[in-house]
Order: sequence, then structure tokens, then C-alpha cells
Amino acid sequence: MRSDTDAATTQLFRRLFGRIDQRRDDLVALTQDLIRIPTVNPPGDVYTDCAELIGRRLAARGFAVEYVRAEGAAGDSDRYPRTNIVARIEAPRPGPCVHFNGHIDVVPAGQGWTVDPFGGVVKDGRVYGRGACDMKGGIAASIIAVESLLEEGLLTAGALEISGTVDEESGGYGGVGHLAKLGYFSRPRVDHVIIPEPLNVDRVCIGHRGVWWAEIETRGRVAHGSMPFLGNCAVRHMGAVLHRIETELIPRLAAKRTEMPVVPEGARQSTININAIHGGQREDHDGLPSPMVPDRCRMVIDRRYLIEEDPEAVRGEIVAILEDLRRSRPGFDYELREVLAFLPTMTDADAPVVRAVAAAIETVLGRPAQHVVSPGTYDQKHVVRVGQLKDCIAYGPGILDLAHQPDEWVGIDDMVKAAQVMALATMGLLGGEMDVGGGLRF
Repeated sequence: MRSDTDAATTQLFRRLFGRIDQRRDDLVALTQDLIRIPTVNPPGDVYTDCAELIGRRLAARGFAVEYVRAEGAAGDSDRYPRTNIVARIEAPRPGPCVHFNGHIDVVPAGQGWTVDPFGGVVKDGRVYGRGACDMKGGIAASIIAVESLLEEGLLTAGALEISGTVDEESGGYGGVGHLAKLGYFSRPRVDHVIIPEPLNVDRVCIGHRGVWWAEIETRGRVAHGSMPFLGNCAVRHMGAVLHRIETELIPRLAAKRTEMPVVPEGARQSTININAIHGGQREDHDGLPSPMVPDRCRMVIDRRYLIEEDPEAVRGEIVAILEDLRRSRPGFDYELREVLAFLPTMTDADAPVVRAVAAAIETVLGRPAQHVVSPGTYDQKHVVRVGQLKDCIAYGPGILDLAHQPDEWVGIDDMVKAAQVMALATMGLLGGEMDVGGGLRF
């Protein structure tokens, strides 16, 4: 038989969950409003408009709101300002701070849509649009979760923060990376961070693989195309690089497996992708090309690696191929430039934010949470590496495979459930020893 305390807790949870469910239409409308602001990156369109939409809403609910422009960050300009919003509300008594961080930028819509990518179309229990899944539906769910906690009078100690940040799709340097340098993601200001990335409503994402992007440029000598023997073709040199990657490196990477719970299964190995390649004459002209032997060829590679791998060895694998070609291939020369690099990260499964979100998932959904690791990086990298705050995870509504796809969508029921999980987990983190699991089912 349950105690009076258990009964009171059950009633509190029912009231909180009911309030969130009653705000379903508000949740959908907020998601639509966010989608309809086309915050496309690149170049970084209308970031300020989206930040101010969030800021106005939270200021009206008692939050102190700051707009922080990342002046000097890559891409920042008066035309495309990198405008972030950070909102904070404090309880009467001191205590921990729970911070919800979502990126407001989205990738270009691309082709293949059957609905307006920035229309926020609602049909069949889904909200469609670029960023619906990644991750404006998650931002909306976190806002509804926090507002519901406040309306129920459940912020009695500590603080709540919500941020909308920019440029996550291009590394996050003007967003979380910038704010982390300023101390916005460090103790004592913040204790727990939840990033509502789309990893499914029953998953706690505890980290991500490492990434190393590099640009390889092969060099040659220009000559007339009818006499290629008088030149030195940089494209052919790059072909030799590609051949070695294809026949030697990719098979070796496929054999490297990790104990990290990376999803999907195919990402539990090391991978390399050829992001871009260009050699010879420019393509942005009318008419026919000139008969020229190309003296430059550039390729961008995207190497994703595992927590068991040494970052220096990751770079060394490419260098070894290039140096061997320099020795063995007549006329071969190259330049290697690092574009970006982030180490793998993985939060401990016993960390407070992991346990709180997992317990809330079990209570709301009636099944155990799954711990996963993302195949690609997200802004946890800046929170952990720059902010030195380890208690950080990703949790949000949406199906990861839909991110960046045409007809991207987020399920309305999933957003409601995710908001309930976020609210319940926040109660547990603010309440210290409060048991948000307790075997309750709703």
C-alpha cells in the first residue's frame, strides 16, 4: 500500500502531466512559429528574429533575458549577426540550475519536399518543416516543460535556464562555443544541461563520436590539354589518394569497433566520408572550358572516430598515405589543412542528469530508457570541453534519421511526452533526492 507521500507525489505528477497535455495546441503553435522563421545556415538568416521570438515569450513569463551576439565569430556580420538568447529565472531559495539548450539554426531545405519547408504544416499528427525534428520541436517541448513547472509552482529552489543558440550545424562556434567561453555553461552558474536533440523519446544520448575534418590539396603543373605530358595533373594525383583511401583505409576503419552505444549500428565503427572534391577550372561560368591540365585539386574529408582511438593516430593514417605517395609517385605533392576537430565525449551513465532523465522516461513511457551515443557531434562538445561541465546529455523528441531530410517532421505525441519527461527530470534535478521514478505509471 502506498504511503501518503507516494499518493501526494502521484497526484503532483498527474497534475503536471495533465497541464502539459492540455497545452498540446500551444506546443504545436510554438513549433510552427519557430519553423516559419527560416534560420538557414549557411548563411545564418534571421537568427535575431528567432532569438527575439523566444526572448519575448520567456520575458513575459518572468525570465531575465539576454541577447548575446558572437561578434568576430565565423560568419558573423551586421547582415548575418550571430545572435544567441539566454533566459534565466530563479527561485526564492538557492539551489542547482538546470539549463535547456537548443540550436535555432537549420540546414538549407534542399529539394524533394511535398510541403512548404517553412510552412509548419500540421497533418496526420505531425508538424512538418525544416527544423521540425532538428530541433525546433525539441526547443518548443523544453519551453512548454519549463513553463508548466512554473505554472504549477514547482520552482521552489534553484534556477532554470533556456537558451537558443546559433551555428550548431556548422560547428557551434558562434553559439554554445562562444557562450561557453564566456562562462554560460560552467559551474557555479549551471549544474545540469539537457540538449533537446532528436534522439527519440525513449533514449538518453550520453555523448558522440569524435570528428576530424581536413582538406587535402594535391598540386601539379598547368599545361595545354592536348599535351598533358608537359604538365602534371593534380586530379590524377587526387585519384591516387582516393584509391588508397578506398582500398586500404576504409577496410581498416570498418574493422574498428567501439563499446560506445552508438546508433545506428553502422556507426559503431570508424568511418570516413568524402565531403567535397574539386579540381581544375571553375564551374560558375558560361561556355566551354579551356583545354588545361589542372594544377590544383582539393578534397574535404570527414573522419568520424571512436573513443578508443588516438586522435593523433587518426590524423596519422591520412598523413601516412600522403607521405607514401609523395615518395612513390613521380611529381606528387600535397598540402593538408585541418578544418575542425572535436574529441569523442561520453557522460558517465551514473551522472545525475542521466539518471534523472532515464527515470523520467520510465515513469512517463512505462519502459526503461536506452542509453545511446550520437554518430555525429552536437553542442555537448563545447559544454564538456570548454565549459568543463560533465553533467550534460541530449534528450528530445524526433527521429534522428529524419534530420536534414526532405519532408522533415516531428510527432506531436512525441513532443508532448518529451515535454513531460523534461519537466519530471527537472523536478528530480532541482529536488536533489526526489525519486522521479518510483514505479509510477500514467
